[in-house]
Amino acid sequence: MVSAAPQSSHHQPLPTEYQTTDQGRAAAEAYYSNTSPASDTMASSAKLTLQSALPILNSPHPMPRLGFGIYRSPPDICVASCLTALRSGYRHIDSAQFYKNESQMGEAVRKAGIPRSQVFLTTKILSAAGSVDKTYAKCANSVHLIDPGENGYVDLFLVHSPNSGAKNRKEMWLALERLHAQGKARAIGVSNFGKGHIEEMKAFATVWPPAVDQIELHPWCQQREIVEYCNAHSIIVQAYCPLARNLKAHDETLVGVAKKHDKSTGQVLIRYCLQKGWVPLPKSDTPERIVANADVYGFELDEEDMATLNSLDQGERGAIVEAVRNA
Repeated sequence: MVSAAPQSSHHQPLPTEYQTTDQGRAAAEAYYSNTSPASDTMASSAKLTLQSALPILNSPHPMPRLGFGIYRSPPDICVASCLTALRSGYRHIDSAQFYKNESQMGEAVRKAGIPRSQVFLTTKILSAAGSVDKTYAKCANSVHLIDPGENGYVDLFLVHSPNSGAKNRKEMWLALERLHAQGKARAIGVSNFGKGHIEEMKAFATVWPPAVDQIELHPWCQQREIVEYCNAHSIIVQAYCPLARNLKAHDETLVGVAKKHDKSTGQVLIRYCLQKGWVPLPKSDTPERIVANADVYGFELDEEDMATLNSLDQGERGAIVEAVRNA
């Protein structure tokens, strides 16, 4: 059996006021009760800035509204890309065990000279290790890779996918709960989970609902059923593939909206996500695009623009990676 690491002052269980039913939850519920899930004006351009953040269930630490994705960014490039992002004002980076660049994400934060407390770092576990203890050790190793030292932590740790089956989903979640109780993961959540997967967790979870569901989202894959469910339960919706991997850059409708605002199609797609209330995680290793993707606060998509982009939804057919299963 692998024992949990000794607790330090930074690794005590969260105070009662920030646990499931109290302040952390109240802050998130207050935010969502004051916004309409059906509205595309959840935050106007006057309110949204690069410093905008969302309250998180079960945590006193908010999440920056714009993230930087590093999906499969090669280790020798990842540090430079993360540094460009941090120097451009991003304060939220998303990695995963599967991406094989967790340590590079942490290295970039240290090289940037930005206090650890000012950067929101996420990672994910894709596969269980055979027991809660072994899976916990696997997750604790990720924390060490990202933030070495006795007081290391990640801001968010996700179960990357539901596809390994119910037994493994439970094992991974229980390991993350242990990490969360020790303060090594300030918040825990899921990715690619549908309604049924999240409901299933009620039978064994101490921390429920998950703080986040990270799913594929863009105008062609809006996943409205799971988004509405998450909004109803104050679960933050993160959007991976918000740029549709540039496969829709020449879409006539999108190009028309971009020309109207004299912005790139990528900037329009990121702004669209923000106005939908999602947390977009655009990925790029091109410095100019990294900078441009953060320059989305000087314009606002009007109701006509949002309706036009909403009309592009193709349901499951519009998914590039995967749409969640809600059964």
